[in-house]
Amino acid sequence: MKKTIKYTDEPIGDVKIIQDFLLPPKDLILKEENVKVTISLTKESVEFFKREAKKHHTQYQKMIRNLLDIYAHKHSGKASSL
Repeated sequence: MKKTIKYTDEPIGDVKIIQDFLLPPKDLILKEENVKVTISLTKESVEFFKREAKKHHTQYQKMIRNLLDIYAHKHSGKASSL
């Protein structure tokens, strides 16, 4: 049996809107020149990205690379396609 959803016009309480700083997936497909590096990460961080990558059917290395690219872009002060 399906649960019935009842909609009302009542207030929903305290709401905090945060700025979405991440790009939609379609904007993360850009192919740029990559440079191979060696980096040591904590086991906890790698396990987190592996779990999330599995949930979203992607590669954890790609998620880490995209996160670093977004961070670098946000803090570089340069305008680009990210």
